[in-house]
Amino acid sequence: QVQLVESGGGLVQAGGSLRLSCAASGSIFSINAMGWYRQPPGGQRELVATVARSGSTNYAGSVKGRFTISRDNAKNTVYLQMNSLKPEDTAVYYCHADSSLRYWGQGTQVTVSS
Repeated sequence: QVQLVESGGGLVQAGGSLRLSCAASGSIFSINAMGWYRQPPGGQRELVATVARSGSTNYAGSVKGRFTISRDNAKNTVYLQMNSLKPEDTAVYYCHADSSLRYWGQGTQVTVSS
């Protein structure tokens, strides 16, 4: 079992920045990829960014160049630095961790006002 605890969401004006954190505990030795998805109001959950244990990253086209995912394996934590935020980035952001199963955090709300 892996437990994920997210933090760092909130309300920000367009053009601003936020940093999300997700700390993993439990069977952390089994974790391979970690990352973030988001679910906008009335929308489907969608990929934001992922990072492998090796450090290789993958981004959704809509956030490339604005968001940066990073991972501290020593702290079992993944971060999402979000810059130049837009109102369309408003969503609940979910952290995930992949081992033999995919584990999800509880979600953190990000609201970007215009």
